[in-house]
Amino acid sequence: MTAAVAPSAAVAPRWKLLRRPTERVTRGAVADYAAIVLLAAVTAIALLAPVLAPYDPVQPIGTPKLTPLSPGHLLGTDSIGRDVLSRVLLGLRTSWLLSIVVTATGLVIGTIIGLVAGMFGGWVDALLMRITEVFLALPSMLVAVAVAAALGPGLANTFLAVSIVWWPYYARIIRSETRALATRPHVEAARLSGVGWFRIMWRHLLPGTIPTAIISASLDIGNVVLVLSSLSFLGLGQPAPAPELGSDTSSSLTEILNAWWIPLTYGTVVMALSLISNLAGDAIRNRLAVSR
Repeated sequence: MTAAVAPSAAVAPRWKLLRRPTERVTRGAVADYAAIVLLAAVTAIALLAPVLAPYDPVQPIGTPKLTPLSPGHLLGTDSIGRDVLSRVLLGLRTSWLLSIVVTATGLVIGTIIGLVAGMFGGWVDALLMRITEVFLALPSMLVAVAVAAALGPGLANTFLAVSIVWWPYYARIIRSETRALATRPHVEAARLSGVGWFRIMWRHLLPGTIPTAIISASLDIGNVVLVLSSLSFLGLGQPAPAPELGSDTSSSLTEILNAWWIPLTYGTVVMALSLISNLAGDAIRNRLAVSR
């Protein structure tokens, strides 16, 4: 009796131990892929916004002002009579695509500086990191506001203002990753064999920093959306009547008692963009960790 029960009792716990981690990985994978699909969907909506917008986002469409939600206007109309859905789509396009460009620009600049500092070390590393620390010591939001205010409203000026303060984070991260990779045996072997420094950086160090760079950038897009929306909210984005989530939120606050859904819609879209970016960043990090 005891000999017959023991094998089944021993098998059951082993089966559970083998099954539970698989269930967790499967559920996590589904959630990760769902977040990445959401990220791709938002990017597709941003690219197709001019086609998806039912009306001209700038010109009044001849309907009463502050029209509530209806089949003809799914998000109503604003205080000038413009379709809110059209302005949301075009504002999403501006904020999302500009955030991607700002993040990519900061990532490229930071990666170059981090690679050079981590590769050469010594006084080159010290000089580049001291410059980076100067930028990190300054309050980034205040610097961005100051630069945008000095240059004046405009999409190019907003891009420049945020890009100036965004690269130091990537420089520190990539420099640390490069320093760790520089001690690996294959890098030491390349040095001893007489391989040039540029080839070492391009072939041996840069590929190793790419996963970290992708994870950092994907997590950062949501933060850039918030910064760009904040600048726009303060009147430092595109001049009116260009659609932009931050400036439209600011202008619609004057009608919050009569049309509360308008500022709520713009604010919800900004929050959703930031949330989707963070979820997708976590998902990309998890998938890259699994692939390793």
